[in-house]
Amino acid sequence: MWNGLVGVAKETYTASLGEGVVPRPLMMPLVRGELVGLIWVRPLKVGQDALAGIAELANIAAAAGADEVVLAWETHDVATACELPIVGPAPCLNMVLTTRDGHVLHQFPYNEQLLSRSPEGWASVVPDCGPAPAPQPGGELVPPIQAAVNFAFTPIELDHPDPFGVTVVLMEEDGYRVSLTEAFAR
Repeated sequence: MWNGLVGVAKETYTASLGEGVVPRPLMMPLVRGELVGLIWVRPLKVGQDALAGIAELANIAAAAGADEVVLAWETHDVATACELPIVGPAPCLNMVLTTRDGHVLHQFPYNEQLLSRSPEGWASVVPDCGPAPAPQPGGELVPPIQAAVNFAFTPIELDHPDPFGVTVVLMEEDGYRVSLTEAFAR
């Protein structure tokens, strides 16, 4: 499953960077080894809103009762949005695989090969992946990612017959892009 999720994240990043856009942070919760879906963070304002918006990705994982969660983000993008120092390689696609027992950080640094530049100055690039460092059990995570990891396994208590469905609807209304797999679709 891990290799498939890495493939999805890399394909998404490559396609988005080719269009001149850095993809927003992405969460992929799993329940008993089955993918719940893909959840992209809502549009963010720089600062506290970005910190909160990324941490809130955990809501769907918590509502689904996830036992594993994968998060993907770009080093420079999250640091800029959250007004944090850059930690680790940049540019870099980061992925963390986490369970209740801990996490393993995987980093996929890349160089940007310029494809084109729009009249507005947007650069369309293709990532040229370099060697990936060894996976880092318990590797340092930036605060909003660490918060999402921490909250992903905190049960959500809603007085509703379908807490998962309500959570999905509320997050979609807040601007998160949620794509559930068939097994978890409402």
